Amino acid sequence: MGIIEIDGSYGEGGGQILRTAISLSSILEKSINIKNIRKNRPKPGLAIQHIKSIELAREMTDATVDGLYIGSTEIKFIPRKIKGGYYYVDIGTAGSISLLLQSVMAMAYYASSPVTFEVIGGTDVKWSPTYDYLGNVLLPALKKFNYVADLSLVSRGFYPRGGGKMILHVEPGTLKSAEFVCPEGDVVNGVSCSSKLPSHVAERQANSATKFLEQNGISVGEIKLDIRNDVSTGSSITLYKGYLGSSTLGERGLPAEKVGSEAAKKILKEIRSGAAVDSNLSDQLIQYMHLATGSSKIITSELTSHAITNMWVIEEITGKKFTVEKNGPVCIRS
Repeated sequence: MGIIEIDGSYGEGGGQILRTAISLSSILEKSINIKNIRKNRPKPGLAIQHIKSIELAREMTDATVDGLYIGSTEIKFIPRKIKGGYYYVDIGTAGSISLLLQSVMAMAYYASSPVTFEVIGGTDVKWSPTYDYLGNVLLPALKKFNYVADLSLVSRGFYPRGGGKMILHVEPGTLKSAEFVCPEGDVVNGVSCSSKLPSHVAERQANSATKFLEQNGISVGEIKLDIRNDVSTGSSITLYKGYLGSSTLGERGLPAEKVGSEAAKKILKEIRSGAAVDSNLSDQLIQYMHLATGSSKIITSELTSHAITNMWVIEEITGKKFTVEKNGPVCIRS
């Protein structure tokens, strides 16, 4: 079979196309050529975090890769079988560990033996899931697909210093279909964390989130405090109820109360939508819906650009089509 051509400028033209395409290419052992990489971004082409993800996929599959350098707008990826084992990656910046793991998590489930990733970088950074979201929303959702993994946190990493560390251990297996159609969970729980900041910062974030949710009729269980003195400075709060989650990062000049209430507003919107999974989780589940045996179904609050991109990439590589219904909450079927 020839090389599959992927247009990296499709839709938002971001890194999501790379993550999904490289993962599927590796799992299916199909060679791909991705052009116009991140064409719609202010700085087109591969950035360091994308390089690290592709280098990891290359190591796991003994792939042949052409065009792997900073700023490259075209790569060719020719994989072989996925190997198990221990993989260490230091992103070298506060680049998102979560996004790097997203690019290889599905691959690891198809490895010849168990896989352990040890990754250094950012654990709580903009435009990516926090560590607490991965552990409390994504992995429990993947467990319904029969995906077995253990995630642990060694240290937090915030922008710009980074220095956080996560360890993910994956046991290969067989994915099964899953349905997410009804909201789950009775109360909102969460984690409010900080590093190298006064302890009251994490406390105020948690108290503000609790107050906002309770004022809007939402019951709150426990928002755990994780107060650290790791190498980087920062804070975040992650809230979750069943397979609905939200997070907000602390910023210089942004009051802790605002950080907490913003996360609370986000999850309140998801709860009131009547969806079973939040909009960000939906795009992360689409690849597993495709790979699982049988038909899967999710009800989510809205159709994100990442979800649309993932469905398009899967169709380009496999011919698999999804059906989408937009009557109220969005229904996606595989």
